[in-house]
Amino acid sequence: MEPFGFEKLPEIICQLFEKVERIEEMVSDLNPADDGSSDLLTVKEAADYLKVSVQSLYSKVSRIEIPVSKPGRRLYLAENRPV
Repeated sequence: MEPFGFEKLPEIICQLFEKVERIEEMVSDLNPADDGSSDLLTVKEAADYLKVSVQSLYSKVSRIEIPVSKPGRRLYLAENRPV
């Protein structure tokens, strides 16, 4: 970014606010507000959905056959999305 003088400060602040608003819109599109319906499954529901036993599901996760992330105590299985 090129240096700027004090006279350009209001214009630059306005541009920053516009960029922040666009970023907020993009983030809200990625994480829609919770409308009460949860896309989360219990371990039993996930195992039923994958047509495996709960024990097999845990085994596959521990052998890294199923990709997961663990932000905290919960495991989140990656959703299979077409590229």
